[in-house]
Amino acid sequence: MTKNLSKTLHYYNQDAQSFVQGTIDADLSKLHRRFLKLLPIEAHILDLGCGSGRDAKAFLDAGYQVTAIDGSVGCCRLAGDYIGQEVLCQTFAELYCYQAFDGVWACASLLHVPYDELTGIFKKITKALKPGGYLYASFKYGDFEGERNGRYFTDLTEERLAALIEPVAGLEIVETFVTGDVRDGRGGEKWLNVIGRK
Repeated sequence: MTKNLSKTLHYYNQDAQSFVQGTIDADLSKLHRRFLKLLPIEAHILDLGCGSGRDAKAFLDAGYQVTAIDGSVGCCRLAGDYIGQEVLCQTFAELYCYQAFDGVWACASLLHVPYDELTGIFKKITKALKPGGYLYASFKYGDFEGERNGRYFTDLTEERLAALIEPVAGLEIVETFVTGDVRDGRGGEKWLNVIGRK
């Protein structure tokens, strides 16, 4: 485990309770609908870096099958209690699935992976998707990379994202779009959203 990842996971383990409280009520229903309309009925979704379990619960409540994973032991415990099923504790690098999911949801999670490791993670996600499956991911908008508030962040622009995805055989970008932060008092923060298809 790299020093950057170790520090980031330590942050989430130490502050799991306050992180969950700060994110669990964020209304992402518009993004959920945008993603779910691409998937078959009763699709199997991987919530990759599920954090509080907010999105996994929304998908479960809507009748989808969900596998949720997170690298933080603290978040896994709290999210598991919240969604009523086990959350697997593993890092993105430990994802070894083959054509298992109709959709992969990675909301504000892959942004903790260093830029030079992201292409490898996108390759793992592509392997995990069924043919025709969809990926949703979001990153803070910009070109910053480094530590911020005790965690490691990789911000992306459309150009930086395209350069990462280009070497990933079998994954194409369907669309990118920029949104504001839905949390109270954070509306000025911009997010780059991407939908990809295998």
